[in-house]
Amino acid sequence: MRKIVLQMMTTLNGRLDDPLAWMGTVVDDQYRAIDRLYAGYDTVLVGRTTYEEMVGYWPAALEDKENGETNRVMARRMHDYRKIVFSRSATQAISAWHNAERAVVPDEAALRRYLTELKAEPGADIHLSGGASLAQTVIGLGLVDRYHFFVYPVVSAGEPWFKWLGEKTELQLIGTERYDNGVVGLHYEAMRGAKAGRPKSFSDLIA
Repeated sequence: MRKIVLQMMTTLNGRLDDPLAWMGTVVDDQYRAIDRLYAGYDTVLVGRTTYEEMVGYWPAALEDKENGETNRVMARRMHDYRKIVFSRSATQAISAWHNAERAVVPDEAALRRYLTELKAEPGADIHLSGGASLAQTVIGLGLVDRYHFFVYPVVSAGEPWFKWLGEKTELQLIGTERYDNGVVGLHYEAMRGAKAGRPKSFSDLIA
């Protein structure tokens, strides 16, 4: 079965909104690591607002001869991916883009059904992109199988990733990297069914 993968930039305190307020540069070794992960996807899940931001950048980047090789490869990936744009209603149209489609999911139950069926289809893994509301909802539904965070060495007040998480979710560390700009890549797999009980005291935590 395909995996839903959340791959995002964030801060030390887990901020997800307004990246221009806290995000630093994306250096070459970090961008190459991001691209290697993107090579494993064939579908992107995205909210309408974030989708329109993507349409405003990636189609032109595909034709821009001034861009570096990694950015051109990424633009080609974005062009080729199946892009599923989620909204609660179909009242607002989305801009045309190659391989993009609208998914109307009026509530969380409909979203859960849609994504469960999507994961059962043949294909590569599925990238859960922004916006914040969509990402937080899918996390809260327990449907994210893998997390790739690129953590910038900064703290910044804002909306956190896991604010709406209903219960503790156990994650298994599957990899780490450090990049030339001080960003750290943290990679986790969700551990299904691993629900450790609350310890009675700190002494219970000592192996």
